[in-house]
Amino acid sequence: MAAVTSDPIDILRSRTSEKWAEHPEDVLPMFVAEMDYPLAEPIRRALHDAIDRGDAGYVASSNPLATAFRGFAQRRWGWDLTGARLLSTADVSMGIVEILRQVTEPGDRVVITPPVYPPFFDLVAEAGASVAAVPLVDAGAGLRLDLHALERAFAAGARAFVLCNPHNPLGHPHSRDELTELADLAAAYGVRVISDEIHAPLVHPGSTFTPYLSVSESARASGFALHSASKAWNIAGLKCALLVAEGDEPARILDRMPYEVTWRTGQFGMLASTAAYTDGDEWLDGVLSSLTSNLDLLDRLLREHLPEVSWCRPEASYLAWLDFRGRGWGNDPAEHILREAKVALSPGPGFGEPGAGFARMNIACSPGLLEGAIRRIAAVPPGTRTGEPGSQTGAGEIPARAT
Repeated sequence: MAAVTSDPIDILRSRTSEKWAEHPEDVLPMFVAEMDYPLAEPIRRALHDAIDRGDAGYVASSNPLATAFRGFAQRRWGWDLTGARLLSTADVSMGIVEILRQVTEPGDRVVITPPVYPPFFDLVAEAGASVAAVPLVDAGAGLRLDLHALERAFAAGARAFVLCNPHNPLGHPHSRDELTELADLAAAYGVRVISDEIHAPLVHPGSTFTPYLSVSESARASGFALHSASKAWNIAGLKCALLVAEGDEPARILDRMPYEVTWRTGQFGMLASTAAYTDGDEWLDGVLSSLTSNLDLLDRLLREHLPEVSWCRPEASYLAWLDFRGRGWGNDPAEHILREAKVALSPGPGFGEPGAGFARMNIACSPGLLEGAIRRIAAVPPGTRTGEPGSQTGAGEIPARAT
């Protein structure tokens, strides 16, 4: 299995997507969840073939995506989706909103578990519901679901729970025991669980992803899952995701969705996702090998250059949740780091109140870029604030085009 390597820096700088277009060229972009790796060859072929035949119309009602995903889920996770109802849409976020619109009434409370993917706050509001935040709790081995607090929120009238599994930004795949207990609680209080499983293909070797719907009849009877190839194969801009239901009632809910939900699926996204799920395993394994090496490198760099910064190594994804509170850079260290070190991270406060003092780093890049970013950050003195004399120390010591 050959590791997948980053595209050269001149190719990356020519990209027009968010990661490489948002900031000036003197900034190292380590924020939004895009990878710096080239497209998987099966995806490249599928897209070129579609262009050659002018195949850029609407997604057909009968297409190979669901079959491809069923095969992938069986191979990677032992998840048998033979009788499941699968419905495509443009992306996971859109799918969450559409399901919430079906299972909640305006003003209903929907639980989320910060620190969590920032758009969750907006998606709940977009669906007309209100957020009930139940923060993760430190269980000694890292942050985990607070099942006692979740039960209190369910008993207080919450109607739905948007689960993040694996959890973003922690990279934690929830255990089967946790998910089973969650499903039992949801069944007891009539709560719909909507599981965002977009990072599931990116579970690292030695760790296990458990699909929420696979844990019990209780989970299947009322739950939903959302999947996409967008994060694992770096095709978010092609717009394709899957809504999954195994229970009879959730399947009926998907069946009554407006037909436009499916028609929003991108044709190129469907073709690329089908190629990823059918023939993309080898490329994905190569990416996971590269991510493992980068996580090893990040661990060493933090110990050597930023010992005050703590983290819990993720078991999934290419996102590292870094605790900068020991560095003295305030509630939003990402803002300070961008200004002083010219490194763009995702601001911790956007993930909810527990994110104060944290920032998220994208490590799906070349080892040289990762090392350059850490060295730039380490060169900013602890406890400084924007505009203080000497606060630019070291910002230019690593070349802006570091690879």
